[in-house]
Amino acid sequence: MASADVQYPLHVQYCGACTMPLEYCEYSNCKAACREWLEKNLPDLAGELTIDPAATDDKKSQKRGGKGTAKPNKKGAAGPSKVTLQISARSKNKNVTLVKGLTAFGVEPKVAGKFFANKFACGCSVTGTDEITIQGDFKDELFDLIPEKWSQITDDDIEDLGGESNKKKEKE
Repeated sequence: MASADVQYPLHVQYCGACTMPLEYCEYSNCKAACREWLEKNLPDLAGELTIDPAATDDKKSQKRGGKGTAKPNKKGAAGPSKVTLQISARSKNKNVTLVKGLTAFGVEPKVAGKFFANKFACGCSVTGTDEITIQGDFKDELFDLIPEKWSQITDDDIEDLGGESNKKKEKE
């Protein structure tokens, strides 16, 4: 039921700062800009609406990337570090190779992941602060490729953690 004082069609005023209807400016992330725009352009409505630019939420907004946003420790802070390679079974006949510890040697995980994806022509993603997941079993190739690409990492700095593999064992 429509009340008698409301006329249709409704005319909605939009904020020039956040582009939302004026009643929703109090929920935007730019309250100060909304208050300033409202006082400049619609001073008669500025007193009616409650936009407190000083009020901030205690909640932290989630950043893109989830758990991968924390910065890892630099080399030397936690002692000697190693690059670890591990095979993990994903599903029936699928394996993924996990590479950890590259950031301790100054290698960016995103750059390394893109390099691995192009080199092996496969999917590759950064799954943690210092963990790269490569789709497929490329552990043997990585022992030669990592020291060749990044000279600060030697063969002694790479450790094989083994892991589960779905490769069928040959019968003797």
